[in-house]
Amino acid sequence: MELHLEELLGKITDFMKAEANAKTVIGEEFQLGEFKCVPVIKVGMGFGSGGGEGSESKGKKGEGIGAGAGVGIEPLGFLVTREDEISFIEAGKAHGLSAAFEKVPDLIEKLAANKNKEAMAN
Repeated sequence: MELHLEELLGKITDFMKAEANAKTVIGEEFQLGEFKCVPVIKVGMGFGSGGGEGSESKGKKGEGIGAGAGVGIEPLGFLVTREDEISFIEAGKAHGLSAAFEKVPDLIEKLAANKNKEAMAN
């Protein structure tokens, strides 16, 4: 077997270039009522490779190569347009009414703590 490490690295690099294109990072535009929305995604990639050969005193020879790659994708948010207005809405961040609902448990806990303080004071 002949080692082709450079060929292998070239194929991995070509694959990564193809995957990290604009449509991967900026998704396909879609319409939501009067709004045009474009998803924005963070893409991270990494790879490693290695190879080697050796021989034993008995004349046996061995060689090998290996490579691996990984891809991580994280949604960041959406670019949203309506007429001439453009805004960015972060993914994972609560906005509007949903943000208020997320704060309800903390609010209840604070109210209960205040009632306990008042009850102990009386």
